[in-house]
Amino acid sequence: MGAASVRTTYRMEIVDKSGYSDITCQKNGTIGQPNLDRIDLFRVFTRVVECSSFTRAADTLGIPRSSVSAAVQELEGRVGARLLHRTTRRVSPTQDGRAFYDRCLRVISDVEDTENLFRQTAAQPSGKIRVDVPGRIGRLIIAPALPEFLDLYPQIDIDLGVTDRAVNLVEDGVDCVLRVGPLDDSGLIARPLGKLALINVASPAYLKRHGIPDSPDRLGAHWGVNYASPSSGRVEEWEWMDGGILRTRPLRARVTVNSAEACIACCLAGLGLIQIPAYDVRAHLEAGELVEVMSDHRAEALPMTLLYPHRQHLSRRLQVFADWLEALLRRDVIAE
Repeated sequence: MGAASVRTTYRMEIVDKSGYSDITCQKNGTIGQPNLDRIDLFRVFTRVVECSSFTRAADTLGIPRSSVSAAVQELEGRVGARLLHRTTRRVSPTQDGRAFYDRCLRVISDVEDTENLFRQTAAQPSGKIRVDVPGRIGRLIIAPALPEFLDLYPQIDIDLGVTDRAVNLVEDGVDCVLRVGPLDDSGLIARPLGKLALINVASPAYLKRHGIPDSPDRLGAHWGVNYASPSSGRVEEWEWMDGGILRTRPLRARVTVNSAEACIACCLAGLGLIQIPAYDVRAHLEAGELVEVMSDHRAEALPMTLLYPHRQHLSRRLQVFADWLEALLRRDVIAE
């Protein structure tokens, strides 16, 4: 005797790391897959495109891989077109899929705007925000100031990633990331925050022994602490602006390091000159442990940018955090 077809109504959460969409689904007992509404099908499809993988999309959404695959198949059946190329290694959108993806983003954003139309002023922003920031800025600037933000918004929780490694916002489920320096063309939404000042410093002991350089022309008689990129190993040259033109030259050194902490420690030990963000050595300058030199010949200031995934419709909690972070950086970092 065949199994009876049983239809059950239940709740299903599609988790988006920064919150979730609570969806009412119908489940047929003989099929075992939820029937998502059209907007949620769009959400699943856009996540697959962004992750280039059914498995990673399922992980970031918090639903089974089979549900993701079924949602895409249903969507392709509805629109009457193949939306994705599928291989064993990668999933990528077809030409129709790319056009459909762009349209889905706009529809999802419009729906969320409509849903939140009367919530913006009626309720306190709430939920979790996943943020990734550079190590030194996170430890010295953002973490000490977080109590201020959490007091202002008691219903928001922060998942703070403090790392200098590259982060994939979509695959890692990060809502926003703070970047320092020039940006690659990543397709992410960028919010410029300002410029990060770099200064030239040395220890009093070093300057007593080697003298005070008053211009880059004198650097040939001095030593530096070389900084090598942790990712590429490339040693950065000494830089300065000259009438709007960026000049560079190598600086002889007996020590090469690959972290800001080690660079500052070696400078404090009298091993040479360094170029460093001003906020990074503020306490050492105030204590007289380091001295700024060649203040008229600084390196070019670095752009600071807050990045969001292009899929991300900014929630109110993310908007208030971004506004708070910009104000904090302009007060304590950018205004140097």
